[in-house]
Amino acid sequence: MRFDFTDLNLFRHIVEAGSITHGAERSNLALAAASTRIRKMELSFGTELLVRGRAGVTPTQAGRTLLQHARGILAQSEKLQEDLSPYARGLAGQVRVLSNTNALTEFLPETLSSFLTSYPDISVDLEERLSDEIVGLIAEGTGDIGIVAGTVDIGGLDTFPYRSDRFVLVVPRGHPLAGRDRIGFAEVLDYDMVGLDRASAIQRFLAEKATRAGRALRLRVQLRSFDAICRLVECNVGVGIVPETTVKRAARTMAIAAVRLTDPWALRELHICVRDISALPPYARQLVDHLRANV
Repeated sequence: MRFDFTDLNLFRHIVEAGSITHGAERSNLALAAASTRIRKMELSFGTELLVRGRAGVTPTQAGRTLLQHARGILAQSEKLQEDLSPYARGLAGQVRVLSNTNALTEFLPETLSSFLTSYPDISVDLEERLSDEIVGLIAEGTGDIGIVAGTVDIGGLDTFPYRSDRFVLVVPRGHPLAGRDRIGFAEVLDYDMVGLDRASAIQRFLAEKATRAGRALRLRVQLRSFDAICRLVECNVGVGIVPETTVKRAARTMAIAAVRLTDPWALRELHICVRDISALPPYARQLVDHLRANV
């Protein structure tokens, strides 16, 4: 039985993305190489690990068992690297931050920039995840600090208010919807859309909402940033869903308009969550204090 950390990391990414292609991208592997690794793992274990379908892949029972162990092994490996890397690079400490798409793109860049300037001996490992995934990973001790939407169940985690924002529909100024004050997400599904990459946390969230409505997103283009979405919307490629703060900034130079979404999930009260604030290393508590001070 032969496998390595690359195999385990690849398998985790494939299952979480629901796609071998997107799992390979997250692992920085070519699709052919990723497929070969999975086949070798299945031959090594003597059983299929994935059910392959037109809509993507799902783990078999054996695959779910492997995923559970892979997460534990990788978490221990990452913890070992995190604990030793400060000594190797001369850093005082490293903080792992898990954030949803909204906070990561709109609020964290400036806040983290000022923090890292003030604390040059601390490094930050920042990863984008869905809010419910973040809660589970923080509870497991996989991450130090999470930034999540207030709509998820925080459980027994320590939480602190962070920021507020709202997802809105962005349309070209001449679009038929540009004169609307508000709209429901179900009606938005009638239009061609511009969105983030399907593997992104917010795009997976919107796809799930569409599925629950018995519909599918009519995505014409997938991009890497909310600003890029606004630019393509301005060019009449489709409509998009982005944070209101993004539209306010982009509308200064782009011919776009925002329409408020009526769905409850559109309002994003963001929270900082940690497993136990008193148990965090001093450098991680410094980052929590910095985040709370910059609201």
